[in-house]
Amino acid sequence: MKKYILLFASVLFFLTACEEIPPKVTGSMGGGGGNTPNPVEDQKRQVIIEEFTGVRCVQCPAGAAFIQDLLAIHGEQLIAVSIHAGDFTNPYSGSQYDFRTPEGTQLLSYLDQPFGFPSAVVNRKLFPGQFDLQLGQGDWAGYIASEKEVAPKVRINIEPDFNLGTRKLNADVTLYMDEAIASSDVRLSIMITENNIKDWQITPASSTPQPDYNHRHVLRGMLTAYDGDPVTGTLSAGAEIKKTFSYNLPAGWKEENCEIVAIVSLNGASKEVLQAHQVHLIK
Repeated sequence: MKKYILLFASVLFFLTACEEIPPKVTGSMGGGGGNTPNPVEDQKRQVIIEEFTGVRCVQCPAGAAFIQDLLAIHGEQLIAVSIHAGDFTNPYSGSQYDFRTPEGTQLLSYLDQPFGFPSAVVNRKLFPGQFDLQLGQGDWAGYIASEKEVAPKVRINIEPDFNLGTRKLNADVTLYMDEAIASSDVRLSIMITENNIKDWQITPASSTPQPDYNHRHVLRGMLTAYDGDPVTGTLSAGAEIKKTFSYNLPAGWKEENCEIVAIVSLNGASKEVLQAHQVHLIK
């Protein structure tokens, strides 16, 4: 009987030892060959409108209000950035903030000077029949509606990590290439905008500036050069390109009202935006 018991135990041990246990595949093991789940696989085309404005621009609040209407219509498929640059941006004596930034001034030159206000650039694209990138308010809605129907060539994922104590922001940005991009100069721009800043602004409703105007989507700074950092690496379909950016948030900025905006665009004769994406700085 003991012999049979020992024989049975030996067979059982042999079968258990030979059982195949599949390996666990982690994100680092998955690589860029499609094994890693794509967190933005269902991301649609996201259009960016860059509005040029100023606290002394009396017509600009009307443009800002119209952009709010467009955001309500298009939801996450529209991203707005308000850039304070140009002749109407000098703060008032009672202003708490100076919304001007070096990058904003550079973008004003890079994206053409407005002929009048309100003025904005949609996807940094020169549309047929237009003479430059700057568009009057009457053109915004139609171009945004047509641009959001274009399938994205690249999708963008942003993973922010903000330390409240040190106020240091680290942002991991991953580009998922849906199509090959033939351009030799592709750029990635990272902006920080802030919402709901109450400060002085001239408006059409009053002959004097208002101290509690609600400024939205204000460009506060950039983690890249004003025209973006070059995207290096393989830009073929299926490729994944990951970049990490760091930034120290100034004490006056309310992190709970801040957004991170990423833009993938061309650089050169065409500055067209291929895709934009926005996330809250604090998730």
